[in-house]
Amino acid sequence: MAEYPDRESRNVLEPGCSRCPALAESRECISWGNGSLDADVVVVGEAPAFGDPEADRWRGGNWTGMAYTSRHSGRAVRDLFANAGLAPEDLYFTNAVKCFPEDSENDEAEDDGHPTNREPTAAERQNCRGHLATELDRISPAVVAATGKHATVALLGDLPDGFLDAVLDLRDLPEFGTTVLPLLHPSYQNVWLPRIGYDREEYVAAIREAVSACR
Repeated sequence: MAEYPDRESRNVLEPGCSRCPALAESRECISWGNGSLDADVVVVGEAPAFGDPEADRWRGGNWTGMAYTSRHSGRAVRDLFANAGLAPEDLYFTNAVKCFPEDSENDEAEDDGHPTNREPTAAERQNCRGHLATELDRISPAVVAATGKHATVALLGDLPDGFLDAVLDLRDLPEFGTTVLPLLHPSYQNVWLPRIGYDREEYVAAIREAVSACR
């Protein structure tokens, strides 16, 4: 079972950040990175979803102010790395964009009635890249695990061979002096694992091996 992070581990870089007016208007909280500042692995998502304000604790970063604290993706990705043998002190969780990007042009809400999210704009990713740079410079991780296509593209840029071909393929990230490990987004992991030829046990073992190779 995933361990819920200590709120004291929130790495608040710019309280009340308003670099992106649309995101400042749509968010409830800034979803700051959290975890160990001495982590070997920084786990990066794209941006927080709206979340679930009715949940007990796992409400999502838009409500908790901590990245990867949603009932589904948050617990799934933390369980994934725990299964790969990584302790909480080995990990730091953050997003490329730290505020919920509401899709104001989509009138259809999710099944639970909550607003849907859109892909952050290039300008929003760039505005938040300074926060990510600060995090990676401070932590100096052995590897950055990018969870999902959009998080991977936010870090590496376009992927000429497509995202699925990049999964589990270590890529250099000279801009930040580290290595990126593209992974499936936790919400779609069970759908895509068979399509890339892995079961969960093999996938976890491959993550463990890739992280070990970078340490």
